[in-house]
Amino acid sequence: MVRIGPRRVLAGSSPRSSLQPRVQLWQPYRQQDALRQHFTRGCPQSNRQWTKHARLSPLFVPHRLLIPRLLRPISTPALPTRRGPIFRFFYRFFAYTGGFILVTGGFVLAFFIYDASTYREDLSYTDIPVSRDALYPRRGGPKNLPIAETLVDDDDFPENTRSKHKPKLVILGSGWGSVALLKQLHPEDYHVTVVSPVNYFLFTPMLPSATVGTLELRSLVEPIRRIVQRVKGHFLRAEAVDVELSERLLEVKQTDASGEERHFYLPYDKLVIGVGSTTNAHGVQGLENCYFLKDIEDARQIRNKVLENLEYACLPTTSDDERRRLLSFVVSGGGPTGVEFAAELFDLLNEDLGRSFPKILRNEISVHVIQSRGHILNTYDEALSKYAEERFAHDQVEVLTNSRVKEVRPDKILFTQKGEDGETVTKELPMGFCLWSTGVAQTEFCKRIAAKLENQNNRHALETDTHLRLNGAPLGSVYAIGDCSTVQNNIADHLVSFLRTLAYEKGKDPEKMVITFKEWRGIAQRVKKRFPQASDHLRRLDRLFEQYDKDKSGTLDFGELHELLCQIDSKLTSLPATAQRAHQQGQYLGRKLNKLAQAAPGMQANEMDYGDLDDAVYKAFEYRHLGNLAYIGNSAVFDINGLSFSGGLLAVYLWRSVYFAQSVSFRTRVLLAMDWSKRAMFGRDLMHY
Repeated sequence: MVRIGPRRVLAGSSPRSSLQPRVQLWQPYRQQDALRQHFTRGCPQSNRQWTKHARLSPLFVPHRLLIPRLLRPISTPALPTRRGPIFRFFYRFFAYTGGFILVTGGFVLAFFIYDASTYREDLSYTDIPVSRDALYPRRGGPKNLPIAETLVDDDDFPENTRSKHKPKLVILGSGWGSVALLKQLHPEDYHVTVVSPVNYFLFTPMLPSATVGTLELRSLVEPIRRIVQRVKGHFLRAEAVDVELSERLLEVKQTDASGEERHFYLPYDKLVIGVGSTTNAHGVQGLENCYFLKDIEDARQIRNKVLENLEYACLPTTSDDERRRLLSFVVSGGGPTGVEFAAELFDLLNEDLGRSFPKILRNEISVHVIQSRGHILNTYDEALSKYAEERFAHDQVEVLTNSRVKEVRPDKILFTQKGEDGETVTKELPMGFCLWSTGVAQTEFCKRIAAKLENQNNRHALETDTHLRLNGAPLGSVYAIGDCSTVQNNIADHLVSFLRTLAYEKGKDPEKMVITFKEWRGIAQRVKKRFPQASDHLRRLDRLFEQYDKDKSGTLDFGELHELLCQIDSKLTSLPATAQRAHQQGQYLGRKLNKLAQAAPGMQANEMDYGDLDDAVYKAFEYRHLGNLAYIGNSAVFDINGLSFSGGLLAVYLWRSVYFAQSVSFRTRVLLAMDWSKRAMFGRDLMHY
């Protein structure tokens, strides 16, 4: 037997020290280990016998009880009793539920506190100064009308008072270009006045969704006064009638409370025309029987007409032929607007009609798209156009390509269609509703301006230079952006006049002047700077020079250079009439006007009030196409920077995300999210109002 001696105690320490309980707990293990080493003496067989014998010994301590992390001092309280799984489940459930209720209740309480702070008990009006000129404007101008040199809210705030004597910037319209310009301007640089017949900004890309109740009308509009407040500007709900370019007076008409039209002049230093466009009739008769989709009121009328036809089709007195006519919906125009409306209309009829209307209506409904070109969405990639046509064929939406409308009657539409053999056949299609969406045309206001200027030769839009200045107007005083304008290239005419001036300065005859390759490089740089959209056509200057140097003399004469520039000019297409183009032009013009305002003090000090100031302070406008996208019925197509792709619901969510991000304010984003969620849970609204 091996005697196990008593535990050692260090000198100066008490046997009942704080370490005593832990050492006593380890003592049985030490005795057990010493006995095992004595009896086994390294023999494996003896080791196994010892293990069997040791399990019966009262000194044996299982190893799982000797793990240091489970050792607890004897003086500490006992471990808590482990609860069952049912108790733990209910404990966690009530804990999480209580936490959620507390957090939600906190948010609700905070909202009510904020809501209570928005109400006012005190009277908000005070005595304010108003200029006499604002109340009693003087008369003048060619028509002896009142001239609104001072507005009634010019002295409402100190910021308004400071900007009262700044250059007067008048912006016509409240569309994409005007809003982008307002968001880019620096406050108090100009005395800003916005003139528009409507007091809201409309998010036009989502307008087809509002025609069928997918989105509410209020979700697509933002009050223009909120946007104007950012630049401490003013808003007049009125319509521009005419402009006196020589006197810088804008004639405006406004209907007063009695229904009478009041005309007055609004002076300006810089005028920005962004009045948009109207629908192109293409000389077709009977358009009074059609509906258009340009404004929020158009969407409301279309929505009521669609629901009205559905209600009439349910009446027991409606014959089969009349029911089929009422349920025949025709879309004239295969562009993005027409295609998206046809897709939204099909979704309404396919997803929500069966819930509230007789099922026979779904079987007799027909949707037709009439397109003059060979494919719908002809400005997109050809693969995407074919995908859209296949999708419409799957959804039983009839696409009539190579067709032109001749006449629209109250109960049918007449059109011609070119067959595969080239023969044109006249057909008719019964219809209860027709949407006309076939291009844009000038407004009456733009036509009056174009008639006054000799350089305006475009019948569809006002022509501007690359700095967005209206051709023919006093330099730097009138700009045009958006659908109402088009950027005129005329590269050849511009460079020819430049070369003539250069030749006269050198004392040479322009017709006999020759250009070397080095001089051609300089001319190309001038073209790129003045016409950025021509950069893609001037990448290989050496090839162009060699191609048009027909006599291989190493130089270009006047005729060869003119032919080269005319060829480049013919390749440049006009900019698309889209929201992104207007948005880019508004941003560009806002940045340039900021630069002009910064440079104004120096120009006034040096008496520089003439010349091409726009070109001196800022570069020419360059349009960058960001791509196209369209909704085609529970699927979407994308054509972005040469990459074309399409898909189902995932593409729809991506399509929504793009427009959600482009929405003008946080308010409209919240409303869009609520409308999409409401459609998913409750369906579309089928109410006539």
